[in-house]
Amino acid sequence: MESIVLADGRRLTYSVNGASDGRVLIWHHGTPGCGLGYRVIDDVAAERGLRVVWPSRPGYAGSTRHEGRSVVDAADDVRQLLDALGTDGFIVGGSSGGGPHSLACAARTAGCQAAASVVGIAPWRGQESMNGMGDDNVAEFTAAMQGPDALRSYLSEAVMGMHELTASAFKEAFSSLLPDVDRRALTGEFAEDITADLRGAVSTGIDGWLDDDLAFVEPWGFDLDEIEVPVTLWHGTADQMSPIAEARVLAAAIPVIHPHIIDGEGHLSIYTRTGEMIDEMIALAGW
Repeated sequence: MESIVLADGRRLTYSVNGASDGRVLIWHHGTPGCGLGYRVIDDVAAERGLRVVWPSRPGYAGSTRHEGRSVVDAADDVRQLLDALGTDGFIVGGSSGGGPHSLACAARTAGCQAAASVVGIAPWRGQESMNGMGDDNVAEFTAAMQGPDALRSYLSEAVMGMHELTASAFKEAFSSLLPDVDRRALTGEFAEDITADLRGAVSTGIDGWLDDDLAFVEPWGFDLDEIEVPVTLWHGTADQMSPIAEARVLAAAIPVIHPHIIDGEGHLSIYTRTGEMIDEMIALAGW
């Protein structure tokens, strides 16, 4: 992974995958996660001549923690990263916990031409946001609402075993979050990339994970109706990590939205449609 030093002295790590000199697609990883990338996205992007830049959010991998950060803070970090890369116009996507950060860039980062939210969450609405979540996520977000101390205690237990995580162990440890369609999807290269991303996420501790969760249950720092660029939204009805209600909230609030609600797809199986997602982003950007 590469890194830059931001204006406030923090270090931001990132990976650059896909086409070496193509137009830029910023992709925000999930929660927890890091900027290693998924081949299911990188390979599709490379076929279309795109360079995929994966920033690690503060507190993950080698990125310096930014305690008390809001979702909107990702927009300025990305702006500085784009400046360092010498590029202006870009498209941005994010999956799961990366979805809100993608939308922050769509709202507040100059040069954004289209965005995607893939199985992303909506602004926090208390108990309503947890309806339809698997038990593990309910417990995690309940702790987040109780504050940093309760959440740190919860995550300190949840992280046990993640440093050596395998696909089979992931299926066992997070069984409440994985419907059958997701369990079937967790094979081969995709399983390798998912588990490597999770191991990398906790390689330097749980601060990034903790700060993500705390940011999600507070105001994001921007309003969805600020987004002026077109947004493509992808979500499956079988998702037990980010329930389908989240997609419906986003679809109702974002001004220029292209929603794709896929019957029977889950949080992981939705990646089989990566080609369609990226093709639509390219079309919406006018590339």
